[in-house]
Amino acid sequence: MNRMRQNKIDEWLVTSPSLIWLLVFFLVPTIIVFIIAFKPADPYGGFGTGWTLDNFRAFENTNFPLMLWRTIWLSLVTTMICIFLSVPTAYQLTRISPRWRKLLLLMIVIPFWTSFLVRIFAWKTILHPEGLIKKILVFLNLASPETSLLYSSGAVLLVMVYTFLPFSILPIYAAAEKFDFRLLEAARDLGARSLQAFFRIFIPNISRGILTAVLMVFIPALGSYVIPDIIGGPDSEMLGNKIAQRTFVDRNLPQASWLSAVLILALLIPMILNLYLRSRRLGKHSLLKEGR
Repeated sequence: MNRMRQNKIDEWLVTSPSLIWLLVFFLVPTIIVFIIAFKPADPYGGFGTGWTLDNFRAFENTNFPLMLWRTIWLSLVTTMICIFLSVPTAYQLTRISPRWRKLLLLMIVIPFWTSFLVRIFAWKTILHPEGLIKKILVFLNLASPETSLLYSSGAVLLVMVYTFLPFSILPIYAAAEKFDFRLLEAARDLGARSLQAFFRIFIPNISRGILTAVLMVFIPALGSYVIPDIIGGPDSEMLGNKIAQRTFVDRNLPQASWLSAVLILALLIPMILNLYLRSRRLGKHSLLKEGR
């Protein structure tokens, strides 16, 4: 009994720092955001006393639903493209020699050594109307001289994929590195084609790494505002831009909190539904086992 109690105390001692960190820096600020969302605006940039639902009526503005939809679909497409590029990349990284693997991993990490803003402004220069890419496209008759590569949702999507791709490659590579590739050889020996073995054996075994990559790309992509602000135009504005505008320009903290709450719910609701469906699926699976 004393041994079990000591084990529980040791578990609490190990997990308490991370638990306290999550409570103080994640849960408490989220609760504060939801509280401020129900407060009236203050002309001095704060929030007044009492409670109100006026901030939620701003959603009646036709721009907000469109902006929310644009934020979600840009984040989803960015995540899908990153996963699509990261899975074969991670696979190849695990199959090449250690010397080349270290070099390629270094090349993936190198962009983190440069300022985020410098990289975004570099893309603005690359996509400039007088930039090299535009000249090549015009020379190949793939674009007209009037075509603008900047200030569009396509440009925002391109730079978002570039920015978040390393966050997708690294967790998938970490999962693929632990995969036993003899399973693929066994599947091929049993008659499976290479693609069948890849999708039926390799992908399910690195699913946790893929899920981690999805979260690491989708969550920051939802809150992006620097990329749309510099690369995008009025038609590619995301919810993060409106939150920044309400906070720093309009000085309307309650409405900024309301928009942040919408963004949080847009992320939490699918995750809660996914957990609920998984728990139901596991419950049914356990009942079937008991029935047998």
